[in-house]
Amino acid sequence: MKLHSLLGLVGLGCLASAAQLQPRNYEAQDYYVLHLSSETAPSQVAVKLGLTHEGQLGELEDHHIFSTHKQEEDVVHTALKERRRRKRSLGDSDILDGVKFAQKQKLKARMEKRGLMPPRDSTGDVLERQDAPANEAQLKQSAIAKTLGISDPIFNEQWHLMNTVQVGHDVNVSDVWMQGITGQGAIVAIVDDGLDMYSDDLKGNYFAEGSYDFNDNTLEPKPRLSDDKHGTRCAGEVSAVKNDVCGVGVAWDSKIAGIRILSKLITDADEAVAMNYAFQKNQIYSCSWGPPDDGRSMDAPGILIKRAMLNAVQKGRAGLGSIYVFASGNGAANEDNCNFDGYTNSIYSITVGAIDRKGLHPYYSEKCSAQLVVTYSSGSGDAIHTTDVGTNACYSGHGGTSAAAPLAAGIFALVLQIRPDLTWRDMQYLVMQTALPIDIDSGEWQTTSIGKKFSHTFGYGKIDTWATVEAAKNFVNVKPQAWYYSPWIHVNQAIPQGEQGLAVSFEVSAAMLKAANLERLEHVTVTMNVAHTRRGDLSVELISPDKVVSHLSVSRRMDQATEGYEDWTFMSVVHWGESGIGTWTIIVKDTVVNEYNGTFTDWHLKLWGESIDSEKATLLPMPEETDDDNHAEIISTTTIAGTTTSITPPATATSLMANPTDHPDRPINSKPSGTDEESKPTSATSTPSASPSATAASSWLPSFFPTFGVSAKTQVWIYGSLALILIFCSGLGIYFYIARRKRLLANPRDEWEFDLLEEDEAEGLNGTGRKGGAKNKRRAGELYDAFAAGSDEEEDQFSDLSEGEEEERRKYRDTEGKHVIGDEEGDSDVEGGDEKTGQHDKLIGSTEPK
Repeated sequence: MKLHSLLGLVGLGCLASAAQLQPRNYEAQDYYVLHLSSETAPSQVAVKLGLTHEGQLGELEDHHIFSTHKQEEDVVHTALKERRRRKRSLGDSDILDGVKFAQKQKLKARMEKRGLMPPRDSTGDVLERQDAPANEAQLKQSAIAKTLGISDPIFNEQWHLMNTVQVGHDVNVSDVWMQGITGQGAIVAIVDDGLDMYSDDLKGNYFAEGSYDFNDNTLEPKPRLSDDKHGTRCAGEVSAVKNDVCGVGVAWDSKIAGIRILSKLITDADEAVAMNYAFQKNQIYSCSWGPPDDGRSMDAPGILIKRAMLNAVQKGRAGLGSIYVFASGNGAANEDNCNFDGYTNSIYSITVGAIDRKGLHPYYSEKCSAQLVVTYSSGSGDAIHTTDVGTNACYSGHGGTSAAAPLAAGIFALVLQIRPDLTWRDMQYLVMQTALPIDIDSGEWQTTSIGKKFSHTFGYGKIDTWATVEAAKNFVNVKPQAWYYSPWIHVNQAIPQGEQGLAVSFEVSAAMLKAANLERLEHVTVTMNVAHTRRGDLSVELISPDKVVSHLSVSRRMDQATEGYEDWTFMSVVHWGESGIGTWTIIVKDTVVNEYNGTFTDWHLKLWGESIDSEKATLLPMPEETDDDNHAEIISTTTIAGTTTSITPPATATSLMANPTDHPDRPINSKPSGTDEESKPTSATSTPSASPSATAASSWLPSFFPTFGVSAKTQVWIYGSLALILIFCSGLGIYFYIARRKRLLANPRDEWEFDLLEEDEAEGLNGTGRKGGAKNKRRAGELYDAFAAGSDEEEDQFSDLSEGEEEERRKYRDTEGKHVIGDEEGDSDVEGGDEKTGQHDKLIGSTEPK
């Protein structure tokens, strides 16, 4: 069928979507996205702001895009700021009060394709097959091809579908095909640099209704640049038709759509529309791209893209949810980790890593606690053989995690053929439960609490197509999603350098999860703030109540950023199936001893999983830019504050608990409403690892006071004794000071028996330059003059009194029970009454020099 005929069959859904996608001219126009209240008319907002309303932003309800001529100023921000000022002063109403969110759009850096990187070695395995005599695996391959009518010329080279050299190292799909499961009715959208819908290998399965070019604003997402080949190669892995060109896709009867976003700069608004494009028809979105895998980048999707992905899992496929598949990343050689990528560590993504044709971990595939599974790609001397741009072009060098993700997406298309009713979370369950652990001896596997094995290198293992499809046939849909957010847990402690880390724990009770309607875990996320002058030195581990460990973050030698982690969210799938009840511990390490150091500020835990009661389940609210800004308030209605207590940490960690007195505006121990005694908060505690035998110490003290590794009662005794000693010493000092003053007033010269000052010493202490009489000054008098309230001038005044005045002064001085302390200004605090004060003032005032 001709392409123009296909386009003529485009349904109303495509026309409706395309009508909203007016071409954008970012060189001449400014564009704004506004989230409006449902009762606010976009046309009135446009008039008020002097903008042109261009329609709703894709599938995001109540989000609208506006345009105006290009200018430096953010005119919407200025207008909203002025409106808020006027509202505070006048209290009137205005159409702008209906604007809930506004963002001026900016072109952003292009995402990087995660295709094949230069090979490090070559084993020549691909040549072995050509010279080897026909074996049992090859005979089986020929028989299957004959039975299914596969005559594609490079089918025998598609080892990822049937590996006749390293037998068993393939996706195990042939028996699924033999059941007639080939992807019929499933639709996969390749979000990439386009696809060649004119290729003889793809045009029979091309799905125009789900396709769009966001780079050139046209309906056809065809390759236009010299390097626009990546998407076509990915598409061939999924849906290359069974014919006489190249090979076959793993789901050769599925439909394939193209969404082109990687060939030019785009905005968050355009990417958000792309991630939701035709989501009632497109079922799976294959994304083989992301931020740079350079071991330095730390990037996450903007708020509009986050909203689009949440919108897709809540409303896509008639509420079953769009299925996102992301390539984990090619930065392993740079010590990169997919938890520094906000796309691959999203709970809405199935993140897929790579293994090679021998089932080994290739040097490029990133390790990550957010990686769910792996599947085949380049390495050990070979790569993926697939379709290329051109009418009859093929390619034998496709690889990287870019090739793993669409292969997984094609397998998921096979699953949806027999179970189109599966939700986005059902698919994650199926893949996790049926994955096969590989390379057991070197994969750093740990056994989870549900008996599954997990490796940060391989996730839960490689995807087994046959096992996944078989499990899907009788799979019972999981109940709706529920979640629990802990309060912010405040630490504000320096991180020790080296292997010793800073461990902080948080107790989750059964009552908290019951109130949150959360039955069992799927994903765990941790949002945290760590200040550090070299971010690459940091690593973070999360230990669950079942003692299962997630490596949330790893050190990266090339990451020299000075901002640390700022409200960054890490994700883990390691704790799938756990109850979540008990002590969760996070350990932050400053792995390198050097001049760079940091402070663990705060963190909070989010548990995601299956609800207890489906009837009580609610949809997660759309994310806000300010979700993690206010650390003093509960973030979600499902958040219930809990206890924060210490645990016995690993041998390499120092356990320092959150101190609620550090930031009283960020409470961590407030009692939740509606909870029983089990969830009553307790004091945070601290246990220095230097004293492992010591009882955990209470954190009732501010963080800068030592706890001595002893109990709270002992600390009270220690600090109480110190306080009594200080009070006694202070009182004793005051007593001697007063007694000293009395003696000086009674006989200021003759009661001190210290050495006389030398002339130069006296001159320096007096600071007057006078030499006469300096030697008669005694050292005690000088010290008193220098550090107490007396002065040289005051002593001179008394020495010049007449005999009668001196007698009167002596009588006053010796008055029983009376004491005068005067200062340089002539003011005084007098014990004995105002009358004596007046008398003393009169005496002082009458001492004029003669």
